[in-house]
Amino acid sequence: MGNPGGKLSRLESLVGQVTPPDHSLIAKAQARLDRLTKPQGSLGILEAVARQVVGTTRRMDPMIGSRVVFVFAADHGVVAEGVSAYPQEVTSQMVLNFLGGGAAINVLARHANARVVIADLGVNGPVQQHPDLIVDRIDNGTRNFSRGPAMTMEQARRSVEAGIKIAEEEIGKGADLIATGEMGIGNTTSASAIVAVVTGTDPGKVTGHGTGIAEVQRLRKAEVIRRGLEINRPDPANALDILAKVGGFEIGGLAGVMLAGAAYRVPVIIDGFISGAAALIACGLAPAVREHLIAGHRSAERGHALALKHLMLTPLLTLDMRLGEGTGAVLAMHLVEAACKLLRDMATFDSASVSGPSRDTITIHPGE
Repeated sequence: MGNPGGKLSRLESLVGQVTPPDHSLIAKAQARLDRLTKPQGSLGILEAVARQVVGTTRRMDPMIGSRVVFVFAADHGVVAEGVSAYPQEVTSQMVLNFLGGGAAINVLARHANARVVIADLGVNGPVQQHPDLIVDRIDNGTRNFSRGPAMTMEQARRSVEAGIKIAEEEIGKGADLIATGEMGIGNTTSASAIVAVVTGTDPGKVTGHGTGIAEVQRLRKAEVIRRGLEINRPDPANALDILAKVGGFEIGGLAGVMLAGAAYRVPVIIDGFISGAAALIACGLAPAVREHLIAGHRSAERGHALALKHLMLTPLLTLDMRLGEGTGAVLAMHLVEAACKLLRDMATFDSASVSGPSRDTITIHPGE
């Protein structure tokens, strides 16, 4: 990521601000959890979430107030290879649907009391101007990565920095829990390629049915990805190179959101497969980002489980969802808030005058 002029880019500067969570506070949070009126470890993953939010926010009494889900849209040149069940114009049409409040993410975000921030980072074709639409278009979609790089290295950097800028604006307004979502016909193809490169897995094992394509089309999609990897040879050790060779502008933007969240100590709930691929890019740019990410759910897309395993993240929900848009992430917002309330509001054995367990008989049984 070096800059020959010697001046740090916005991306490099922010990466330098990303630090691991405060593990001393995590230990204090664990000590409090162990004193609450319950058997130790009995709240399972909710306890892990509470510890994580404390470590990220550096607050022992984390409060979840303003919530934002970022929905970034962009198109993908690889759709020319017949990898999607839907035509490319659906991307711009869905952006209008988001703006009109009629998409699944709008309904679920209202349910979660979260604001939807919509950005066009590279939609191919005109999108009607709207006061609630952020337009920072890198290009009119990426190029067909099965025939060459999806974008230039400069465009890859710009896409990440666009996400950083948009996230910084919302964090500056007080957002204290953020989630990632996206829209882009063809983006499961890019996500599959990213996961294949980072995890070293054959595209056939990573590639799913995306928008509902038939098995014969899925096999063709995997072959398109395989050909793109052979032509472009993305460097597994260089996240920006992977993004440039086979990624998407919205994927880069979401990686920027994750970097900003980690840098400014705001927990980030990642959504499904596309967000998982963006998380691989973000963690490739700044490995400490991983400990600030919360996996909202596990997508039905087969590559998502591989991405989560590589990231060492445990999903909060498994609902067989594969819509994207941030839908799984906003559903998980309730669980993150619940975890914080348990840590903050539950009584301890001492405060409630409840007899605790004998120190020499405590046994924690996972899952009980």
